[in-house]
Amino acid sequence: MYLVTSEEMRRIDRHTIEEIGIPALVLMENAGRAIAEEAVRLAGGAMAEWNGGRMERVRGPAERRDGLFGGEGLHGSEQSLGDKERMGGGAKPFFGRRCEWLVLVGKGNNGGDGLVCARHLIELGHGATVLYAVPPEQLVGEAAIQRDIAARLGIPAMTYAPGVVDWRRVDGIVDSLLGTGSKGAPREPYASLIREANASGRPIVAADIPSGLDADTGELAEPSIRAELTVALAMCKRGLLLYPGAEHAGRVVVRGIGIPEAAAEPAGVRTFALSERTRREKLGVSWPQARKADTHKGTYGHVLVAAGSRPMSGAGLLAARAALRSGSGLVSLALPDSLLPALLGRLPEAMLLGMPDAGRGDWSAAPPEALAAAAAGKQALVLGPGLGRWTNDRAWLRTLWERLPGSLPLVLDADALNMLAAAEADGAPGGGEPFAAWPRRAAPAVVTPHPGEMARMCGLSVREVQRDRIELARRYAEEHGVIVALKGARTVVAEPGGRVFVNATGNPGMATGGSGDVLAGLIGGLLAQGHGPIQAAALGVWLHGAAGDRAASVRTTQASLLAGDIIDHL
Repeated sequence: MYLVTSEEMRRIDRHTIEEIGIPALVLMENAGRAIAEEAVRLAGGAMAEWNGGRMERVRGPAERRDGLFGGEGLHGSEQSLGDKERMGGGAKPFFGRRCEWLVLVGKGNNGGDGLVCARHLIELGHGATVLYAVPPEQLVGEAAIQRDIAARLGIPAMTYAPGVVDWRRVDGIVDSLLGTGSKGAPREPYASLIREANASGRPIVAADIPSGLDADTGELAEPSIRAELTVALAMCKRGLLLYPGAEHAGRVVVRGIGIPEAAAEPAGVRTFALSERTRREKLGVSWPQARKADTHKGTYGHVLVAAGSRPMSGAGLLAARAALRSGSGLVSLALPDSLLPALLGRLPEAMLLGMPDAGRGDWSAAPPEALAAAAAGKQALVLGPGLGRWTNDRAWLRTLWERLPGSLPLVLDADALNMLAAAEADGAPGGGEPFAAWPRRAAPAVVTPHPGEMARMCGLSVREVQRDRIELARRYAEEHGVIVALKGARTVVAEPGGRVFVNATGNPGMATGGSGDVLAGLIGGLLAQGHGPIQAAALGVWLHGAAGDRAASVRTTQASLLAGDIIDHL
């Protein structure tokens, strides 16, 4: 599934209308109908339980003769259109539940979608009233055409003013105020209307994107619509998946409106949701993978995990165990010599390899050449979980980088990333060589930073990292020739070629110590089995989140989830 920015969607719309020849009015008609259908589905499901099952009752025409506002509306009707026989008010409500919908209409094309939605809500047996945010004569283009159609059909309508709506008479709200091109805080009267809609407590269905949510970054303006459901039209907008916007988007449903998916390519769309279809069509990987009968442990690769130090020896165990669970045939765990006795028998499936530590339980005495020699003949190296920091560790990592075969798949996590961040700092005037200038590897390394590590690697604040995770990960991957798996809610996976994949599996219970170690080992195990770096990173991120979801489903609460539970559910 494609994830698009507002500018990419604008280009897709233009290509569809001007090059393919599908009229804008046709697209708007399809969009409005899709929104109405999803709103009614909500009425038949979640809304039926809202407010004590109020939606179960089908009202007669006489009960709502005053409409939602009372008095006569702009289109000359004093009753909710769903009660009018000539407009299909006698039709059996779709899914058996009839609601009164208030459709909030802005002056752009998003408002035009809302006007079509109001018409189709009535055709589906519901009541609908239009509330214009601005005087309706301000609507232009296709939205003005839909305004005139609504007027000729007698759809009840009013122009917004504070206090004009009796929200007690509203069952559900459709938000079609501001579209994907809107940036910054909504101005009046939109701001006041958004606040009233949110305060009403009624379920809100957002048309394409909740008003006030940045379609590109997921940032929320003040105020922003908090939707129960968002009907993304044609293609999903990035901001609907990224936090904090995802919290205001609610459940997201993507509905086709007649725009061919092929129109995304000419628009330069290079961002995808990490769905099963994306993994299959864009990455060429599927899961689970059947094994042939005539294979052995060597067929599935040998991973070397270099991790753990006093007091973080568990990090190495978690990473090694995850690599085994990924399906890797062999796993070796390299760690400081003095930690070996405590770990013997803890993970019998893995081989333990002690590294010189002068009895300190850290890596400061371990020559990078020794680790490079241990990596010989392996199919992947995982470096960093619980590794610790020491004097001259940046030079240690640089030497290891040069000694390792350029074709050896490499996963860098945790303290290895902090060393990279320090290498970037060395690139300041008068300092050493920045990481971007290090030799490129034939097999791009996979780096798995959390937002704090990414901030240090880029010289930014965490807030700046979170503001535009997709573009930051894409830029870092291109500039440094690595695969980036930027962890967090909606982990972002980027490759040097510019493609970015956004993951939607996982849950807050995975915000626990050791979860990142599990991901690093999992990706390393997939690399050892022959998956390419981008395939291993994307599949590993998806599996990691899916296992976390499975683990959380058998727990009383997400808060009790442990990193080891994720491994147990791979």
